[in-house]
Amino acid sequence: MNFVKLKPGKDKPVRHHHPWIFSGAIAKVDSSPEPGEVVGVRDAAGAFWAWGYYNGRSQIAVRLLEWRESQIIDEHWWRQKLSAAIKRRGQLFDRTDIDSFRLVYAEADFLPGLVVDKYGDFLVVQSLTAGIDRVKHVIVEALNQILKPAGIYERGDLTARKLEGLPHTNGVLSGVSPPDFLEIKENSFRFLVNLQHGQKTGFYLDQQENRQRVARFAKDKTVLDAFAYSGSFGVYARAAGAKSVVSIDSSAAALELLKKNYEFNGYSIDGTDLIQGDVFETLRKFRDEGRMFDVVILDPPKLAPTKAQSGQAQRAYKDLNLSAMKILNRDGILATFSCSSGITIETFQQIVSWAAIDVGREAQILERLSQGEDHPVRLAFPESQYLKGLICRVL
Repeated sequence: MNFVKLKPGKDKPVRHHHPWIFSGAIAKVDSSPEPGEVVGVRDAAGAFWAWGYYNGRSQIAVRLLEWRESQIIDEHWWRQKLSAAIKRRGQLFDRTDIDSFRLVYAEADFLPGLVVDKYGDFLVVQSLTAGIDRVKHVIVEALNQILKPAGIYERGDLTARKLEGLPHTNGVLSGVSPPDFLEIKENSFRFLVNLQHGQKTGFYLDQQENRQRVARFAKDKTVLDAFAYSGSFGVYARAAGAKSVVSIDSSAAALELLKKNYEFNGYSIDGTDLIQGDVFETLRKFRDEGRMFDVVILDPPKLAPTKAQSGQAQRAYKDLNLSAMKILNRDGILATFSCSSGITIETFQQIVSWAAIDVGREAQILERLSQGEDHPVRLAFPESQYLKGLICRVL
């Protein structure tokens, strides 16, 4: 067994059960562990602290798995952790109004680098690290034993894999390939998802509860759904009695899927309510035209994946929220989100406040939002809280 030795004073995060050790904290590495190989972690004095898997190619050199020295990290350990994560979603399996949710949320579920999402009878796996790639066969076998899915599909087209020195890998890991458009159920709504090529693993499962919360403000209102993707926020708004919903997305394929999802749930959609284009430019165009809305929903893609990109992203978020406030009617509702891990909720709230000041309007926070219960936040790993949302009344 190989060991890594930490520099003096670098063991505090390990003692507090944070699962990451950065390369700069390591003083010495025994031998030459292969990417993904399990190693022991010792402090500068030589005391044992944890087991983790190592990758010298990654800035996050060790991802910690266990803090008990007597624990063996073998196939049984991986199966046990995987089974425990799935068991914790028991209340979601019991629901009849939903059939799709996250089963494994990486470090937050004590399985660093592994994401598993359930979509009806199919599973989508994301292996984000070399450590998970080494045990992927064990994970697939365990998932088949526990859940007996129709198929397990891998989405490996991720930047995270490149940072680990891994190639992109998309394809069937077990069973049959998912159909081009798979029907799923969420809060009794029906949606078509593309597991092979859709955004994230096919659908924004983390917004399930937030869609309900935002929809409560839509009755008899004119709604703008920006970054609409496949139309889930819009469908919820229509069901809540929205007077109209205008959807913007840069992708023609996304808008085609959006139309199908509206029709799938029994709602007609006028072509004039679909706008393919850049959201930032479209909001400014609406401002210039004097076009106003009662509710604006902003759910942009990740603008700051890391803290290093935070400054540029803050300016983009401010511009976006400022433009949205300029087209909100008096006492209008702004539902605004950030999924950027490099932006904290405190920073995001400040950004929205700055936007309101620059527009010359006051705003009240009605609700603070985060990801759903299937994306738990591990207290020892605050980075697991990536989704931030605010429902504001703009006066």
